[in-house]
Amino acid sequence: MKYDLAVVYRIYPKVSKVPPVFSDNKYKLAELCLKSFKESLGSLHTKMWVLLDNCPAEYEELFKKYFDSECLELINLPGVGNLATFGMQIEILLQQTDAEYVYFAEDDYLYFSNQMENMVNFIKTNEKIDFITPYDHLDYYTGGLHNHKREITTFADRHWMTASSTCLTFLTTKKILGETASVFQTYSHGNSDAALWLSITKLRMFDPSIVVKAGTSERWVYRYYRQAWRRCWKHILFGKAYKLWVPIPTIALHMENRYLSPAIEWEEVLNSEVNKMDNNS
Repeated sequence: MKYDLAVVYRIYPKVSKVPPVFSDNKYKLAELCLKSFKESLGSLHTKMWVLLDNCPAEYEELFKKYFDSECLELINLPGVGNLATFGMQIEILLQQTDAEYVYFAEDDYLYFSNQMENMVNFIKTNEKIDFITPYDHLDYYTGGLHNHKREITTFADRHWMTASSTCLTFLTTKKILGETASVFQTYSHGNSDAALWLSITKLRMFDPSIVVKAGTSERWVYRYYRQAWRRCWKHILFGKAYKLWVPIPTIALHMENRYLSPAIEWEEVLNSEVNKMDNNS
């Protein structure tokens, strides 16, 4: 393989949530996140495909600013939307022959420097690691969906724990992606990210107490499990259970103001990163 990591990075020129900075300027938000992603890669030799979904030409220049042309492929799309671009990520990463380690990237994550390199090293060291999310989601500590037993280990100055689900920014291998592609493809046909991850990790998937939640304030938890069974029952019954790992503290922040990762002074971090970007402009 020619590269350490293959990445498909999808980007859209509108703000989809309420980020803690640049809530009215997607281009600035995109540059802040992209700059941090580049710095997080460290010494990793990375091949990048970029899905520019209805993006102005200035977005192409943004990627050319941070990545060398020899490792960059820009794909312009006419506004096909979130479901279609996720499906394209799967297809590209399965068909590429540049790297065994593959990464699904979205445009609204802020990364800490050199930590993607640690993620790749972590997945290389242990066969129990199937998927890694960079994002220590606040929901892991507050949401009923994540009330399950966890495994915990340490690596590269961090704790890592198993989780039942995450968002759609994650690291895995090409081999494992091939084994689970049929589950991930259900997202492009209307499945939720939570339900597909529950099908893959199978945490509490056979717990009868989940059904009881249908009549409680946590009925939304039941709905995700019901959706998982409806969309992915074959994998749940006959497929392998995979392990998804989360870094503590977080390696990246999903830029949504309501769900800032715990144990980090985000105002200080964000102000520092914005100032560094402005000074380098």
